[in-house]
Amino acid sequence: MSDAVVGLDIGTSRIRAVIGEISDTGVLQITGVGTSSSNGLRKGVVVNIENTVRSISQAVEAAEMMSGIEVSRCMIGIGGTHIDGLNSRGVVAVTGKGRDNREIGQDDITRVIDAAKAVVIPMDRQVLHVIPQSYIVDEQKGVKDPRNMIGVRLESEVHIVTGSVTSVQNMVKCVNRASLNVDEYMLHALAAVKSVMTEEERELGSILIDLGGGTTDVLIMADGAPLLTAVIPAGGIQVTNDISIVKGISVETAERIKLDTGCCWLPLIEENEEVILPGVGGRPPVVIPRSEIAEIIQPRMAEIFSMVMEKISSVSKKRQLSGNVILTGGGALLPGVVELASEIFNTQAVRMGIPGNFGGLTGEYRSPDYATVLGLVLSASERRRVLEGESGPSDTQSRPVITRIRGWLKEFF
Repeated sequence: MSDAVVGLDIGTSRIRAVIGEISDTGVLQITGVGTSSSNGLRKGVVVNIENTVRSISQAVEAAEMMSGIEVSRCMIGIGGTHIDGLNSRGVVAVTGKGRDNREIGQDDITRVIDAAKAVVIPMDRQVLHVIPQSYIVDEQKGVKDPRNMIGVRLESEVHIVTGSVTSVQNMVKCVNRASLNVDEYMLHALAAVKSVMTEEERELGSILIDLGGGTTDVLIMADGAPLLTAVIPAGGIQVTNDISIVKGISVETAERIKLDTGCCWLPLIEENEEVILPGVGGRPPVVIPRSEIAEIIQPRMAEIFSMVMEKISSVSKKRQLSGNVILTGGGALLPGVVELASEIFNTQAVRMGIPGNFGGLTGEYRSPDYATVLGLVLSASERRRVLEGESGPSDTQSRPVITRIRGWLKEFF
């Protein structure tokens, strides 16, 4: 088994591949980073197989060239407007057959998790994650790990993430056609949480907002587990289109202007700053104030944050969220995004989510737009350690349910 682990973030605007190698001492080091333009997705869903396969191959080849090794397996991120999350509860009686007391064991935990995830979902959807939030033992709430406790009644509260069967299958098919096998898939926002959110933030109640190209992913973490998962069908592409339409320039030119001179908080712009708009169809270039670009970007970004506020209102009314608002994704690179988010959410507890230093190519990946792919690499390395410590098949999809639940318990508790 190779010591290399690979994360593959297939986004609407960019595809990122990161290769990490686990040293003899068990330390993860990033050795390869590759990116490419994404041309086959719309709002996180594959709409062109061939273009997506080509973009994946370009990103992986760039990472392989940098690291000097060839890879064949990866962990991929799943996102898009088809993602949905719900909370569920299961109840079982603690089995006392053959025991002197009713001590809760792993088989009881497995049964109560199975009971909680026995919810009715449409035939065209599949369960991606079942993540335990907490347990209740004989009306004692807030139990993180009930193993070895004495009880008669065991309840579980879980968060279930579902996705479209065809969307997931198309994503896996694209990766397979790019000569890679998929070891596991993971929700984009969950992967980003792993790389940028501290344990304290997960406990206090924090909101992760992943500002992608076609979608904005939202995840609320509290007491160490997800409370809400949502996807908003708006992102950086809408900002680019606004600039293109208002200023009468091509989408490519609008994207370049957004990246080079864009800002979403007007107070940060000085009066004498200017932007050159290239002429179209032989027209001469036009010089405009930079504030005009900001006046286009700021309302759209404010609208996205307002949509996030609407999504999280059901949770924020019931539970005090004392943690931070953490911004990741390419949209978090826009100047003024933290200030705008602070204004919309009416809090100063807003920060940019930058992955930690995992060694190797430090400068290449310490950016909010690498949060998801770094989280995938971290999860892949943890999965590798679990597999090396267990016998049986290495394919996560064929592992017993009990083993997969144990992996989630290790990650979130």
